[in-house]
Amino acid sequence: MKKLYLDCAMGAAGDMLMAALLELTEDREAALSELNGLGLPGVEITAEPSRKCGILGTHVRVRIQGHEEGDGHHHHSGLGDIRRIISRLTIPDKVRADALAVYEAIAQAEGQVHGCTMEHIHFHEVGAMDAVADVVGVCWLLDRLGVEEVHASAVHVGSGQVACAHGILPVPAPATAYLLREVPIYSGTVRGELCTPTGAALLKHFVTKFGPMDPMRLEKIGYGMGKKDFEAANCLRAMLGQSQETGDEIEELSCNLDDMPPEDLAFAMERLLEGGALDAFTTPIGMKKSRPGVMLTCLCRPEDREAMTALLFRHTTTLGIRRKRCRREVLDRSLETRDTPWGPVQVKTARGWGVSRSKAEYEDLARISRETGLPLARLRKEL
Repeated sequence: MKKLYLDCAMGAAGDMLMAALLELTEDREAALSELNGLGLPGVEITAEPSRKCGILGTHVRVRIQGHEEGDGHHHHSGLGDIRRIISRLTIPDKVRADALAVYEAIAQAEGQVHGCTMEHIHFHEVGAMDAVADVVGVCWLLDRLGVEEVHASAVHVGSGQVACAHGILPVPAPATAYLLREVPIYSGTVRGELCTPTGAALLKHFVTKFGPMDPMRLEKIGYGMGKKDFEAANCLRAMLGQSQETGDEIEELSCNLDDMPPEDLAFAMERLLEGGALDAFTTPIGMKKSRPGVMLTCLCRPEDREAMTALLFRHTTTLGIRRKRCRREVLDRSLETRDTPWGPVQVKTARGWGVSRSKAEYEDLARISRETGLPLARLRKEL
């Protein structure tokens, strides 16, 4: 699985994230040209080398009608304006959905801080076209790089105070603090705002795990540089690679049976699965005295071995159970609910080891088939 790890030891901002991702692309100039061709009105994105504390990275500049952020030429925008701009861009549907979700999260945070609905928020720093470019650029670059999962370190938010359109506010700014709920953050000796609302919203939307970096085969490193100089290198480091699938261990319990009615055997398997077994299955075997029989096998987690052993003795006629510890490699699995013309359907997705596949849950398909009379094969094809 292609994984991205973000080192947020100096916080996160939209331009820093975009610059770090830009460094990971195969052809930076081509990526910049495509970014500038997405249709953002009046926007020009440029990248230039930047050195912080001896580290060479990239700094991204966003100009709107020739002007940069903070020069007083921006107008304020509402969420409706942002939606209209993003809806007209020539970008993939997933990128559009991600960008809209990020802005709605920002709007919700601003609304919570100011005590109004997100539809009535007029964005200041985050609502200008430069922030639209940052959000769309990050969403587009993640899609272009084919990133499947994003992890990040705890987020350094800075300390002290920050000046904004409403006056002097504490660091992290209220909207940033709201967006970073349930995210591990910390404040150090650096005075200033290190994590912006845009950076916080992007992290909250894309990052699925915060903490130390898990094992991964590192392929590329990108450094996105901020504008200011601090005693520490003001950069966000992005590390791209393949996750190291480590798998896990399971217990395999088995016993031979030749004196159980089929109904009793089926009941025993039901009890095992209801009790937490990962799987239970039978294999036809030939036993002593030429008797046909079955081998009942139960797969379970190591911590469930004693409970599964007790169930096997309770619900079968076996006098002994064999067990062995097995190692298995597994795909990462996730379950999501999707809306369909026939109602909600759960879809299971498995990824890893260079593969990705999805399928609708059988029980949902069977329910729809019973209600509509449509065969399962047709439902799978149409879904």
